[in-house]
Amino acid sequence: MQRKFDDLLLGSIELFCLAAEHGSFTLAANAASVTPAAVSRSVARLEERLGVRLFVRTTRQIRLTDSGQRYYEQSRQALLQLVDAEREVTGQQTTPAGVLKISMPTPYGHYRVLPLLAAFRRQYPDVHIEIHLSNRNIDFTEEGVDLAIRGRAPVDSTLIARKLEDAELIVVATPDYLKRQGVPRTLEDLEAHDCIQFELPSNGRNIPWLFNQKVDGHAVEVDLVTRGAYVTSGDVLAGVTLVQNGAGVFQTYRFIVEQDLREGKLVEVLTEFGGRSRPFTLLYPHSRYLSSRVRVFVDFLVAHLVTAAQNRKR
Repeated sequence: MQRKFDDLLLGSIELFCLAAEHGSFTLAANAASVTPAAVSRSVARLEERLGVRLFVRTTRQIRLTDSGQRYYEQSRQALLQLVDAEREVTGQQTTPAGVLKISMPTPYGHYRVLPLLAAFRRQYPDVHIEIHLSNRNIDFTEEGVDLAIRGRAPVDSTLIARKLEDAELIVVATPDYLKRQGVPRTLEDLEAHDCIQFELPSNGRNIPWLFNQKVDGHAVEVDLVTRGAYVTSGDVLAGVTLVQNGAGVFQTYRFIVEQDLREGKLVEVLTEFGGRSRPFTLLYPHSRYLSSRVRVFVDFLVAHLVTAAQNRKR
């Protein structure tokens, strides 16, 4: 193989990636224990070699150009692959290590994933986990996230998607609320109730409630826009807290409220219109390279959550 990279060029690529990750030459210099001028020279060296601008520079910040973004994504993967290659050769690959950054929705995090993490770290104690609970879409590159879990089907073809489960949706209310306001028997009855809303972060619209309804003997899926005095955003669990305290009726995931149902604190209504669900999907960048800590975590989640979901269906 003909040599194409010298030590200086490889060092320049590392400093460029640090600058991209930190959004600052100064912060990148601090992380690498060099001067900001050294980082600037390294980026200029790469720009001259490639014939493109990698950053848009202002007096206050730097920002990757489109070409710089593409070069960063490929360079970062290549550098990580070199690190993993060294670990494999030296025998360190058998022990996954490093920081694993995960983004997930609040309800799925609290009720599904967080209870598993202690067991994961007992198995892989050298992996440190950063947890970001959020319902908004994230940018893997800009936010440095390794994995994300989302409650909707992915639209980004650059991501690998592994379905974890189809989570059943149900409508619930407290016994006291139903005593005061009456029990809804049909979907039309919801018009007379306070239907607690959740606003989608992606478009600012209230999420519709999902039902099955029989029409001429056939099951038809109905996406119903409901109304109510409460609108929540950012955290689905806010709606759960409201419904637990008698504020209205709420459509939520069964796994969140199953204990309240067992204890009689909440009552499920409109059961004959149930059966709808939303998928929870594990997402990570589509690449031939994955660090060992990402690989073992993906395998761990799939083994625990997918198996558990299959057992619940039996």
